[in-house]
Amino acid sequence: MQATASEGNGPGPNSSSTSSSTHTGHNHSTSPKPPPPGSWASLKANVVRWRGSRKLVLVIVAIALLLDNMLLTVVVPIIPEFLYDIRHPEAPLSSFPKTPPTTLTPCEKETTTPYNGIDITTQGYDNASWYAEREERHKELVEETVEVGLMFASKAFVQLLANPIVGPLTHKIGYSIPMFAGFVIMFISTLVFAFGRTYSVLFLARALQGIGSSCSSVSGMGMLADRYTDDKERGNAMGIALGGLALGVLIGPPFGGIMYEFVGKSAPFLVLSALALGDGLLQLIMLQPSMVIEESDPPSLKALVTDPYIIIAAGAITFANMGIAMLEPSLPIWMMDNMDASRWEQGVTFLPASISYLIGTNLFGPLGHRIGRWRAALLGLVVIGLCLLCIPMATSINHLILPNAGLGFAIGMVDSCMMPELGYLVDIRHSAVYGSVYAIGDVAFCLGFAIGPALSGTLVNTIGFEWMLVGIAILCFAYAPLLTFLRAPPTKEEKKVSIVGIDNAGLSLESGPSPAPPADKGQLDASPGKPPANGNGTVNGHRNGTSEPARATDGPPSVSVVAENCVTKL
Repeated sequence: MQATASEGNGPGPNSSSTSSSTHTGHNHSTSPKPPPPGSWASLKANVVRWRGSRKLVLVIVAIALLLDNMLLTVVVPIIPEFLYDIRHPEAPLSSFPKTPPTTLTPCEKETTTPYNGIDITTQGYDNASWYAEREERHKELVEETVEVGLMFASKAFVQLLANPIVGPLTHKIGYSIPMFAGFVIMFISTLVFAFGRTYSVLFLARALQGIGSSCSSVSGMGMLADRYTDDKERGNAMGIALGGLALGVLIGPPFGGIMYEFVGKSAPFLVLSALALGDGLLQLIMLQPSMVIEESDPPSLKALVTDPYIIIAAGAITFANMGIAMLEPSLPIWMMDNMDASRWEQGVTFLPASISYLIGTNLFGPLGHRIGRWRAALLGLVVIGLCLLCIPMATSINHLILPNAGLGFAIGMVDSCMMPELGYLVDIRHSAVYGSVYAIGDVAFCLGFAIGPALSGTLVNTIGFEWMLVGIAILCFAYAPLLTFLRAPPTKEEKKVSIVGIDNAGLSLESGPSPAPPADKGQLDASPGKPPANGNGTVNGHRNGTSEPARATDGPPSVSVVAENCVTKL
């Protein structure tokens, strides 16, 4: 009772010591010791801390694009020869001698027969049969180009059909569930590739990959655009993610060719399936796929498809990738036919393009924002056309290094500039929900890889390999000037004012200078003291921080200024 009284009433020594000990115990309970490094509790704490990181999302998206494009390109040096071998099991392509026989048996040597005083030399049997078999092999390889092209294009066609479904789906359930579904489908497709032994099974695996690629690419790019709201940071992040794509394209062909040459056909696909399994576990632990509903109303797919500026940006992606897509099924066969290229040489020939694509995407992610993305993409299309014209002039694998390197670098310029430009156009002209616009961007990418391989076989048979590349080069030259329309696209406010002004006010335009553009989403999100910048390289209404106005013209003023003047007068 005394203890109770002293604790409750007086500030005596007993109560002081008791309260002190109680307070000390309370401190120990609220600030526990950090778990020791390397323990399960420490690992769990790090996982929880990293789940909200934008950089982790960037790493996961880059890995997903890396594996998807490794599977896309690893088949390039494998499928043409594999299809030939399963149709000629008794005489595979590797068993055919590259040069005519030089040592003949006595009964097969060339014979000289006198005829009217003239010696006539008859070719030995081995030489005659070698040239006949070579001609027969040439015909079969050219005909096989059509089948290989259709198989390669099936992935892009299926992805083309899936994108308009996946894009709006991300608005309803979020990005993480479609991203994880893409991993599952790609894992199954890789295993089917590993154990498939017929054309129909391999065709099915390639088509199935298109669904997985649609889920991964649309969800991944939309996730990056959602996490990186600043336009400059978004461009840098997408450049890094496209670097993962480039690394997959870089590793795929030589990895597939070397593994097929020295290990076997199933080996590269089994390695890819193991890597894909690791990426799926990373998504499961870090992203924790779950349903997330968007708060803002997304723009309709029809509104985006009918936006001419989005179509111009997407068209640049299509024409930039169509050339390399035509080369994937036709260049290895052309090399086998004209250069007697081996398996590893067919795979290595795409190595310069992949390395330079990796450099181009990482360089023009930030640089495109500074010099103007439309200008960088225009220059990239011109370089693509020039490189395509140079490829048929090659007579050895060494001659393909420079044009392939230029081709990859220029495609990297276009992709790394137009992908963030699509997000910027949605920000200023629609609402900041990105699933559908990156579905359109992926459709544009797939159109190039669907039309290219599907037409390459037919075009090689009709007009030849050289004229096929001349035709696509001319298309790139013709499309490039359209990118000038992306120099200063009108914003959503300008569109609304122009419609209201024309319909209700009957405004008349007078000559005068045009004002600086209104602040876009990237400018509104900019931190204090930091000059806002948009996707066309303008800072505070001036291009590149100079005194040159961002949209200064000698034409009539914008409708928004005239409307403001009319309202002020009223």
